[in-house]
Amino acid sequence: MEGGGSLDSQIESLLNVEKQMRLNGDVVGTKKVAIDILQLCFEAHSWKTLNDQIVVLSKRRGQLKQAVTAMVQQAMQYIDETPDVETKIELIKTLNSVSAGKIYVEIERARLIKRLAKIKEEQGLIAEAADLMQEIAVETFGAMAKTEKIAFILEQVRLCLDRQDYVRAQILSRKISPRVFDADLSKEKKKAKEGESIVEEAPADIPSLLELKRIYYELMIRYYSHNNDYLEICRCYKSIYEIPSVKEDSAKWIPVLRKICWYLVLSPHDPMQSSLLNSTLEDKNISEIPHFRSLLKQVITMEVIQWTALWNTFKDEFENEKNMLGSSLGDKAAEDLRERIIEHNILVVSKYYTRITVKRLAELLCLTIEEAEKHLSDMVVSKALVAKVDRPLGIICFQAAKDSNDILNSWAVNLEKLLDLVEKSCHQIHKETMVHKAALKI
Repeated sequence: MEGGGSLDSQIESLLNVEKQMRLNGDVVGTKKVAIDILQLCFEAHSWKTLNDQIVVLSKRRGQLKQAVTAMVQQAMQYIDETPDVETKIELIKTLNSVSAGKIYVEIERARLIKRLAKIKEEQGLIAEAADLMQEIAVETFGAMAKTEKIAFILEQVRLCLDRQDYVRAQILSRKISPRVFDADLSKEKKKAKEGESIVEEAPADIPSLLELKRIYYELMIRYYSHNNDYLEICRCYKSIYEIPSVKEDSAKWIPVLRKICWYLVLSPHDPMQSSLLNSTLEDKNISEIPHFRSLLKQVITMEVIQWTALWNTFKDEFENEKNMLGSSLGDKAAEDLRERIIEHNILVVSKYYTRITVKRLAELLCLTIEEAEKHLSDMVVSKALVAKVDRPLGIICFQAAKDSNDILNSWAVNLEKLLDLVEKSCHQIHKETMVHKAALKI
């Protein structure tokens, strides 16, 4: 009781000093007194008094901004010294309420919310942690370091993915432009000095920009895996593959390159997929995994691929990849792989044939007539291919229906060519006649 009384009397005397300093506009003195009051409470392990004094000091009339900032920063150092989780949460909530709506302590508030969200997540309250994190819009904080902003937004995205809120995860991920990871931070620091805008240093626990780039693309892979968007997953792995720390270590880049190959094969045929296929085949590192090089070669070559032979060759590799920790190859991937091979084969057939019977197409694809017709119809609907099926005759025509203007233009070109030939022929006949007449005169 005596300790409690002496603490109260010490705080009371310090509060009187703080009042005089504050009214005199003494910034340094007010900051020191406010910190001393908090230090007294901390040394006495009186956590309730500490919380009360933080609120009292922040609400005093005409309280200086610098004093509130110093007080919040000092109290944040005590968070890890708290005896239990309840006391820690109570202190964080007190500091959060004090810093709410104050732009000069917005960075401290963001860090407090992040710590509180981490505690909630450890308690298994992921939804609550995600809601807490979404209260803060760090992209508007001018004084916060770029890496800390990115790390905070990535944490928001991760919690949304953990609670399976994919729509919000996508919205939050769009706050980060992929171009930001290629920026030169040293140049930006110089610009900040010239412009005299103070940007705080990022805390020591914030990863580097290249590490954040890897985390960003890993989270995007989780998002795209939910939609089975294989091409976007492939592009994410391609970006991870380009990180210098990954590219220099074969133990890191070989698994990534394997995934790039698998997702390229699983992606539907389009110009972006073709471009990525060619660039991957040109990469000299692909020769280190010849099995996958031959797989990409088969896909890029305009020849019919026998599904059973391909599956027997790559089944073990596919299963190994699927069972690897952190792999995003789902159960649907094997079905999609077969689908892609069938689509490839139909495209190959359309290149070599203008007309073909449904029966012959089914034989080439090793499918039943019904299955061949279904896959062909799906490709026509998705506009990957132009074809018409005459079902009574059982004939498929791969030629595109020409527009009437195109037909007339082609006729006009043909007539022009014909008239040119007639004119040349007339010229040659006239020339021969003249030569013959000249010979007769001689």
